[in-house]
Amino acid sequence: MFSKTCEYAIRALIFIAQQTKDGSRIGIKLIAKGIDSPEYFIAKILQDLSRKGYVQSAKGPNGGFYLSEQNMKTSLSEIVREVDGNKLFEGCALGLKECSGEHPCPIHHQYKHVKEKVNLILETSIISDMAEKLDEELAFLRK
Repeated sequence: MFSKTCEYAIRALIFIAQQTKDGSRIGIKLIAKGIDSPEYFIAKILQDLSRKGYVQSAKGPNGGFYLSEQNMKTSLSEIVREVDGNKLFEGCALGLKECSGEHPCPIHHQYKHVKEKVNLILETSIISDMAEKLDEELAFLRK
């Protein structure tokens, strides 16, 4: 459903939120291990998200990544739109360039309801809530 970059971005932000809620910071090696991702790939993703203001970073001996109060309230849909664009929310299920109610693909009308439900789920899912589910052991980010 999401690109690999988007999957890692979401997982990383949730993990960082969980690990740094006490005001600490976490390094790239621990993030990569915590979400089972390649270190170089997650470093590149977090550098981009940091530049765009979705995560903060600090250099030095006590450096690492962390989320601000505002970033903790970011919805997953905002991250998906930033990383993958609007294709999930607006694109055709079959990848057609033009697909609408007036000019539908064979599954347009059924898939429209799926897109609406996915959008609602992602809009109402915020990073801090996802991190809380990890704390309560109601969810996990790796096997």
